[in-house]
Amino acid sequence: MNKLSIEKQTRILSLLVEGNSIRSIARIMNGDKKTVIRMLEMAGKKALEIHDTLVNNVKSNLVQCDEVWAYVGKKQKQLDLEQRYYSDKNELGDQYTFVAMDAETKLVINFLIGKRTYENTISFIRDMNARIMTRFQLTTDSFQPYYNAVKRTFGNEIDYAQIHKVFNEPENAEKRYSPAQIKKIQIIPLIGEPKLHHVSTSYIERQNLTMRMQMRRFTRLTNAFSKKLENLKYAVALHFFYYNFIRVHKTLRATPAMKAGIANSFWTWEMFLGFENEYKKVA
Repeated sequence: MNKLSIEKQTRILSLLVEGNSIRSIARIMNGDKKTVIRMLEMAGKKALEIHDTLVNNVKSNLVQCDEVWAYVGKKQKQLDLEQRYYSDKNELGDQYTFVAMDAETKLVINFLIGKRTYENTISFIRDMNARIMTRFQLTTDSFQPYYNAVKRTFGNEIDYAQIHKVFNEPENAEKRYSPAQIKKIQIIPLIGEPKLHHVSTSYIERQNLTMRMQMRRFTRLTNAFSKKLENLKYAVALHFFYYNFIRVHKTLRATPAMKAGIANSFWTWEMFLGFENEYKKVA
């Protein structure tokens, strides 16, 4: 991989963030699958470094959170007893990507990949708290661990509400791939004084679609899935770097990082490949 020219490296990165699979990129580049995987590993580590360095002290008014389902190795229902309960790494089966996004600038503030547990939920909320410097209004779905995690992390220093969707699903409904019809939506104020007209998860749910379209391993009903949890984390980190710093948001006419004030200009893949620890902001 180190022998690849900058042009080939940027081409591979561009293909990775545009929804191509590892094998398809190897075919397009007339290269080896292992080379593409090593490139993903390098880029994922660098993307995490950039995110942790630059996405801090965020000024936010409205934040939306959600979790996106994927799986590693095999789906949860296919795990045997040992894989389900006694595996130390707990890598196989369902894995969720927790995402927090600023509803005004569209900046992805933080993310976490892991099981859908209370421990991961509170780690995700605490990381979000460490990155935001202002009081803000938070909206999540009605996943049960959210309330305790938010209450323990913020106390009353936040305005928080949940959206609870009730689906019209008959008891003996045939299994299907399309979502069930929504019967009603309940808005539940929980902490502070959330403004009800701002209680929404629409933007973060649209971000979920972007993830599924631009990361091949998130595409439903295909044979594309992560074989290792580590590679899933690298792919997600690279996606969010591209989303925050390189891809121009159509409605913003800038990148989310520029709109949020944490980048002064558009990033390029050359800037990404040359990023070092001592860089504190984009020149």
